[in-house]
Amino acid sequence: MKTKARGKGEGSITEDSRGYWRVRLELPPDSNGNRRRKDFRRKSKAAALKEMRKLQAELEKTGNLETSSVKLSDWSEHWLAERAKKLAPNTVSGYRVAFRDYINPALGKKRLDKLTPLDVSRLHNSVMGTPKDKAMRQLSDPPDGTEYLSSTYALLIHNALSGALKMAKRQGKVSRNVCELVDRPTKRATNEKALTVDEAVTLLLHLATHPNGAMWASYLLTGARRGEIIGLEVDRVGDILDLSWQIQRVKDIESAPADYEYRHIEGNLYFTRPKSNAGWRTPPLVEPLATILRRYIGDRTEGLVFQRAGRPWDPADASKEWKIVLKEAGLPDDVTLHGARHTVVDLLYEAEVPEAVIMEIVGHSSRAVTRSYRSRGNQKIVRDALERMSGLLYVEAV
Repeated sequence: MKTKARGKGEGSITEDSRGYWRVRLELPPDSNGNRRRKDFRRKSKAAALKEMRKLQAELEKTGNLETSSVKLSDWSEHWLAERAKKLAPNTVSGYRVAFRDYINPALGKKRLDKLTPLDVSRLHNSVMGTPKDKAMRQLSDPPDGTEYLSSTYALLIHNALSGALKMAKRQGKVSRNVCELVDRPTKRATNEKALTVDEAVTLLLHLATHPNGAMWASYLLTGARRGEIIGLEVDRVGDILDLSWQIQRVKDIESAPADYEYRHIEGNLYFTRPKSNAGWRTPPLVEPLATILRRYIGDRTEGLVFQRAGRPWDPADASKEWKIVLKEAGLPDDVTLHGARHTVVDLLYEAEVPEAVIMEIVGHSSRAVTRSYRSRGNQKIVRDALERMSGLLYVEAV
């Protein structure tokens, strides 16, 4: 007489010669129809029964259980490969560094199902106790005044680990995401400095005679992102500024997802699309910037509007040069190029431009982001807003 095979989720529990209680749980067959089981043991019968019921409930919910757990370092490579199909290359590169330099050295050898909330908390503390200067990391007792990685960076690392475990949970590799059981590091509040109205006027006066004045004035009069202005092409300057492309340095373009739009420039410089639809902006070109740009472009009909020695501006070089320009104008150089964007938001508020219009001008996807910059209407409304802002700064720049 044949013994009836156990069905999915049914289990057996037996005591072995060493006093351990062994559990065998039946699982769905593999793709070839082969029988699969999950085996484990516990010191007491009560603990074994408790774990068996827990796994039976999980099996009922998910339809399957993993028979073995992979190491975090192996799983991270799988997760990064999957994320690379959907995220921009530079975003994936940031996650890759997080795993390579911080997460895997600390936790990579652990199995996914053995990770604990305490592991995550210790990782947070380790990151925020790591000096920014790599040379200082070799010292057992860094000197006073040493700068350490911020909670903002710890948050990036937390998000990378949490994302990997979220996928592991969804695919039945683990029953919980331990990152969700730990408070996330609080992102440090930044206080990006911006130019005052008087300082902005002083800068525009200085730019009137500066060889690259048109480029810096474009930042100050549009609130555009760094890559959008250095990536502006002649044929996208008309009655409007078409800011639908930007220059970025991308190290691993081969990993870009299928829907990632880009155009190669040179080396690892690329034209890329802004990260969100809110970033695809076509603000009207108003005075005095309209005259400034048209004089600068002259009779050119193609190519980049702004170049450096006949070549595209590197984004990092633009940020460095901006500080030099501020010094030359007698202004404090602690306002970053991104601070010019904050300056525009401040000026738009000062010109009493409605918040929804400010969002459209600078390409923010939410009011909260626009408010954080403070220290889609129609073209007529946007033009009026930009003219009001430019009126605050009107100088004989043309």
